[in-house]
Amino acid sequence: MFDMGFAELLIVAVVALIVLGPDKLPTAIKTVGMWVGRIRRTVSSIQTEISEELRIDEMKRTVAISKEELDQELKEMTKPFNEVVSTESPMSAKASSPEELQSAAAEKQADASSDESSNEDRHNPESKS
Repeated sequence: MFDMGFAELLIVAVVALIVLGPDKLPTAIKTVGMWVGRIRRTVSSIQTEISEELRIDEMKRTVAISKEELDQELKEMTKPFNEVVSTESPMSAKASSPEELQSAAAEKQADASSDESSNEDRHNPESKS
């Protein structure tokens, strides 16, 4: 990291021993070690987060490219079908949603029941009185 050899470390240790003295040197080394450990963990966590963000970004790009390819293939596949099926064909009619189908069925049932009741009134004149 700092490219320090054994000679440089020995010089730093001797200067620290002279400046701090033998009674404060162990506490100072412990404190420096603790701070170096915290800095390493922080740097490691930042590197991990950056790597994860880069991986997520790459995945998003891959998905976008795949989506574009699939959209293009879908257009190519539907093009011949659209040429064959004209707008007047029953196959070209828009597919109904389930809600539309249910409401249409309910309307048909209501019409059928109203027709049945009007037919009964016509055939059975006694029921009107």
